[in-house]
Amino acid sequence: MLSHNFLTYSGKIIAQILGEILYYPLWWYSVGFLRAIKSLFNVWRNQEKSLGFSVWLRNIFVPMYGQHDFPGRLISFIIRLVQIIFRGALLLVLLMLLLAILLGWLLLPIFLLLAIAFQVN
Repeated sequence: MLSHNFLTYSGKIIAQILGEILYYPLWWYSVGFLRAIKSLFNVWRNQEKSLGFSVWLRNIFVPMYGQHDFPGRLISFIIRLVQIIFRGALLLVLLMLLLAILLGWLLLPIFLLLAIAFQVN
């Protein structure tokens, strides 16, 4: 007798497809969510490196261009403070955008199910 034919392979394929469909929401809210967090954190870290925010913050009291007199230190502090404020504001806007994307990740399947439910009725 043949143990492998069209019907047995079809049953295995259908069972695998149904298993993946049932596993998908679990993956979306567990492994997929953790991967999304990791990739968004990498975006955040790369943008922070690109802006050099931590470098500006570390060197806020270091005088620029070797000007160690009082006016040189004051001007350097003010310039660096302005840079830190603007770069920090950019990072804060990016953080809010990344959190909105993460919230969208969590809500997307719910919105899709609702959209499908309204189309059926």
